Amino acid sequence: MEENEKNPDVQEDISENPAEDNTDQNDNSNECDDISAKISELESKLNDSEDKYLRLFAEYDNFRKRTSKEKIEAFGNATAKCVENILPVIDSFERAIIAECSDEAYKNGMNMIFNQFKSVLDKLDVKEVPALGEDFDPNLHNAVTKVDSKDFESGKICQVYQKGYKIGDRLIRPAMVVVAN
Repeated sequence: MEENEKNPDVQEDISENPAEDNTDQNDNSNECDDISAKISELESKLNDSEDKYLRLFAEYDNFRKRTSKEKIEAFGNATAKCVENILPVIDSFERAIIAECSDEAYKNGMNMIFNQFKSVLDKLDVKEVPALGEDFDPNLHNAVTKVDSKDFESGKICQVYQKGYKIGDRLIRPAMVVVAN
């Protein structure tokens, strides 16, 4: 009987072991599920952080490009304003050079100063708007009047009262012109 008594104990031990194994498996399964959930949560947070980083980087890059463009535009505006204020002085120099003068040294000095002004304008990429003999372009020219002309075709500029200037493609001052009928 002792053997029999041992047998039920053994059977009980055996029967308890599978239950414990199931519990261990359930615990391991729950642990794996918890770890998987944590991994998923961390991956989600990582993806969110990466998305925020990429958006922030793109926003910063756009800001950098925008401020760079604004600086270039501000420099262009300041240059155009400065040149616009200098143009009447250049007009006066041109009229002074054309005027009759008996003192040749004085006339040469005026020409030298005028050439210095022109070289400064060239360095700033300021160009004269072509006018005399050209087709009238309302984007570049300001027509003061129209006259009948035998020397010029209709729509051509036959006289220039004031030269026009532009920096690159930007018009600073339109040419003041007379257009042939």
